[in-house]
Amino acid sequence: MYRNLGILAHVDAGKTTLTEQLLYTSGVIRDLGSVDDGTARTDSLLVERQRGISVRSATASLKWNGETVNIIDTPGHVDFAGEVERCLEALDFAILVISSPDGIKAHTENLLNALTQIGLPRMIFINKLDRAGSDFKGIISELNRLSGGKTVYMPINEPTGEGTDQCDIKAPSFSYAVTEALAEINDFAAELFLIDETLPPDRIEEMLPKAIHQNKITPVMCGCAKKGIGVKELLDFITKYMPHAEYKRTEETSGIIFKIDHDKAMGKIAHVRMFGGKIQNRDSVAVLSPNYVSQNTVADDNSAIPVEEDVSAKDKVSQIRKAQGGRYSDAGIVNAGDIAALCGLTKAKVGRFVGSVTPSKKYALAHPLLRVRATPVSDHPEALPKLALALKELSDEEPYIDAKWENGQSEIVINLTGSIQSEILKSLLEERYGLQANFSAPTVIYRETPTNKGTGLGVYTMPKPCWAIVNFMFEPMPRGYGVSYHGRLPNNQCFYKYQSHIHRSFNSCLEQGLHGWEVTDFKCTLIGGEHHTVHTHPLDFFVATPMAFMNALVNCGSTLLEPLLKMRIIAPAELSGKLITEIVRGGGEYDAPFVRDDTVTIDSIVPFANFMDFPTRLASFSSGRGVCSTQFYGYRECPKGTGEDAPRRGVNPLDRSKWILWARGALNESQI
Repeated sequence: MYRNLGILAHVDAGKTTLTEQLLYTSGVIRDLGSVDDGTARTDSLLVERQRGISVRSATASLKWNGETVNIIDTPGHVDFAGEVERCLEALDFAILVISSPDGIKAHTENLLNALTQIGLPRMIFINKLDRAGSDFKGIISELNRLSGGKTVYMPINEPTGEGTDQCDIKAPSFSYAVTEALAEINDFAAELFLIDETLPPDRIEEMLPKAIHQNKITPVMCGCAKKGIGVKELLDFITKYMPHAEYKRTEETSGIIFKIDHDKAMGKIAHVRMFGGKIQNRDSVAVLSPNYVSQNTVADDNSAIPVEEDVSAKDKVSQIRKAQGGRYSDAGIVNAGDIAALCGLTKAKVGRFVGSVTPSKKYALAHPLLRVRATPVSDHPEALPKLALALKELSDEEPYIDAKWENGQSEIVINLTGSIQSEILKSLLEERYGLQANFSAPTVIYRETPTNKGTGLGVYTMPKPCWAIVNFMFEPMPRGYGVSYHGRLPNNQCFYKYQSHIHRSFNSCLEQGLHGWEVTDFKCTLIGGEHHTVHTHPLDFFVATPMAFMNALVNCGSTLLEPLLKMRIIAPAELSGKLITEIVRGGGEYDAPFVRDDTVTIDSIVPFANFMDFPTRLASFSSGRGVCSTQFYGYRECPKGTGEDAPRRGVNPLDRSKWILWARGALNESQI
């Protein structure tokens, strides 16, 4: 039996320490490592050991009560939430660690929301009971308030000596706690609870796992990971009541790639959670995007031809590795329900599937809102290509970086989810590649969207031999809609394989609009297109589609969008007026302030561009007594006169002659 769990938390809640204790208690490691000393097994990068924070997810495996428990230890800092986001699809359940003295932070709320939205079972581990200010009951109360009745939080144990070095845990009647919790959702349990009776053990073993899997009950345990308090009890509960891999079992061979590493000897290493089937060393497997649709799928007349994927060209698995206490061993095979690292998959990318696609729910925890331009410190001619290659490799591991470089340009554009990420990237570049880079000051990442409904035509019929005609219709959609693609032309008008090329090229066009930003929140319909049975070359539609795309934006107009933050400020009450003035002056909106004792709490929606440095300003004018937390809220139209364009990378398809020469390879970089 396999159980795949992820350990999630706000930074400094103690999740890596908990992982270390789980490995130690189960006998996987003989001595305890320390985050502070840089010896924790799952902090393998030098930058992690030096800084005492996790920046990459890490896997480990242990045995307990005859079962295999695979652990994914995830970063807690919000700048690296993308790592958490990608791991969620690989889990059977999550353990959310909360620091008892620190309470429920903003990122903890984000994690709870993510787990709820995707329906992933979870349990809570309230940590650091020995610290002054520990408030076990207060956290339970806050969890219930945030839940709004969506789940029943069920404490399994409770602290003694809370807030002191003598802290410990005690376990009240387990059957009573379970009966009380199930009474909220089950009539039979409610009847027993009302007459002061409890469920028999066999009914508990039947009903409790089902209720946890359905997210009707969330178990809560407490302890002190640093001292090993509550760790054995946690393992016992996990292996008896928490969901196992069979809940997600599929008939076909299928696994999701949730992490990518690079090894000097083995090349790209793909960490895979298997849902069905098995993979052995030397097996050849297909690597598919999550949007893969079989070309044989029957669709209605208006369904777009999907992007073709070459499933015949399979990758061969050269080695299968399993993590054991910070070390890897050659396992030779990975079975359904298990997690392993596969070597040899050259087409592997985070979020892709091996074998076949297993549909799953996704939730965006990370949002890159900053952009920087990277240049090498060295002026050697090979320095820039080497830096571009290194950042491309790091983008495979963290796709949100999304490094972009066109040959001939003097800098590389990368995205960031937070300011700390740039420091980590500099460290990784030097540690792994021996490269030094300069990063520009960060700028805000805007987006753009079609302003009005309209069409765009791309005609590529000269110079012969060529023939490709594409006609799009764009329709603006509400904020947060994203992008949808529709339309299917008769095969004799435009071969389906060419319509697949149009679809693929359209997806690439989304990266840069009229203002140079990603285009979003619109519906695209392919309303016309044409090939020629003699003159058309398969690549012609990759020339015509960007012209149609940009022409559509010109005809529709393009509106800049700015990112917004949801911000909560907690500060001395006498600063209320000053805070409201700051919010209004910065173009934000706020809810009515909530005053309790001498403290005010203000919730607001603010434009990110005007509040990038607000935490520093708040600390200054509040003498360090004010704190604020933020989370991404969405995008809105930029007020008139605000926002900025991004420099175009490569040739603009609106420059038709130069674009055709560039697309046909007749224009070199120096001529752009």
